[in-house]
Amino acid sequence: MADYILYGAEVSYFTGKARAYFSWRGVPFHEEGATQDVYRDIILPHVGWPVIPVMKTPAGGIVQDTAEIIAHVEAAEQAEPPVMPHGPVQRFVSQLLQLYADEWLVIPAMHYRWTYNEDFAYQEFGALSAPDLSKPEQYDVGRKNGQRFKGALPPLGVSATTIPGIEKSYEAFLKEFSTHLEVHPYALGNRASFADFALYGPLYAHLYRDPASGEIMHRLAPKVADWVERVQAGSPSTDDLPTDDSIPVTLTPILTRQMREQFPALLQTAHFLQDWAKEAEPGAFLPRALGQIEINIENSIGPAAARTFPLWRLQAVLDAYDVLDDDARARADTLLGRVGGAPLKEFKLPFRLTRKQNRLALA
Repeated sequence: MADYILYGAEVSYFTGKARAYFSWRGVPFHEEGATQDVYRDIILPHVGWPVIPVMKTPAGGIVQDTAEIIAHVEAAEQAEPPVMPHGPVQRFVSQLLQLYADEWLVIPAMHYRWTYNEDFAYQEFGALSAPDLSKPEQYDVGRKNGQRFKGALPPLGVSATTIPGIEKSYEAFLKEFSTHLEVHPYALGNRASFADFALYGPLYAHLYRDPASGEIMHRLAPKVADWVERVQAGSPSTDDLPTDDSIPVTLTPILTRQMREQFPALLQTAHFLQDWAKEAEPGAFLPRALGQIEINIENSIGPAAARTFPLWRLQAVLDAYDVLDDDARARADTLLGRVGGAPLKEFKLPFRLTRKQNRLALA
C-alpha cells in the first residue's frame, strides 16, 4: 500500500503538528518539501490557495487542515490507542488546548520569529522554495516569500504596545508548562495525545527550532524543550491516560491564562460574525477577518484583526462540551469554574460554521 504523503516544511507551524502525529501513529508516511513546483502542481490546483501542510492519502485524495488530516487518518487506520482520549472531559480539554495552541500561541510564535529570527526564517523559506539555488539567492527568494508571513503580525495583534505583554505571557506559559511537566510527561498524562500534537506546532517550529527563541526555551524552560524532543521522537508510550477522565490540576494555570487572554477576543469576534451573517446567505464564505478587536495580554492592550478561523476551532470546543452527559458536564463545569471559564458554559456561536472547498463558510 502507498504511503501517506505530507507536503510541508520544517519551518512550518502546522506541518510540525501533523508530522508529530504521523510519527506517533506509526503509519507509513513520508514528507515532501513544499517547493514552488509542489505549490503549482499539487497544492493550488487541489486546495485553491497556498497553504501547508497538505496530505495526500494512499488513495490519492487531498486533505488540508491539521485537525482534518488527523481525523482522516484516525478514521482510516482505526488504530489503538486513539489520538483523541476516550474520556469525554479529556476530549473537551483537548479541543480547548487545540484552540489555544493553534489560534493564540501563534501570537508569540510569530512575534519571536519575525522580531528575533527574521534572517534565519528568510534563509529557511528560500531553501525550501528553491533548493537548487545558492544560499544568497535562496535568501532573496525567502525574503520575498516571507513578507506575507511577516505581514501577519499586525492582524495577530503584535505591535509595540502589545509586545511587552506577549513576551511576559509567553515566559509565564513556559513556567506553567514546565511545572506541569515536572509531574506529567505529556499534556494529559503518561502518553502523548491530540493536545500534545497541537501544542507541539508552535512550540517546535517557531519557538524551539528558531535559534533566538530556541535559546530562550532551553534557558528558561528546559523541561519544555525536553518535551518537544519527546514528542518529536514519536515513540508511542506503553502507558495510558487516566481512566477516570481526570484532568491534571497542573493544567489549571494554562487554562486560566487561555480564558483570561483568548476568550475575550473570541467573544468580540463572535459579535462581528453575528453582524456580518445577518446580511449573508447560507453557505457564504467567511472572510479571513471581520473587523478590528482589542486584545489584552498581561495588561498590554492593542488592536488585532477579528480573525474568523479561531471561531471554527471554538466551535469544536463547544461541540465537545454539548455532547457531555450530566456527570461529565458537572466535572467540566467544575473545571471551567476553577479556570475562569464559566462564561463558556452559556456561550453559543450566533451561526453554525462549516468548511467547504477548504474554506470557512456559514452552514
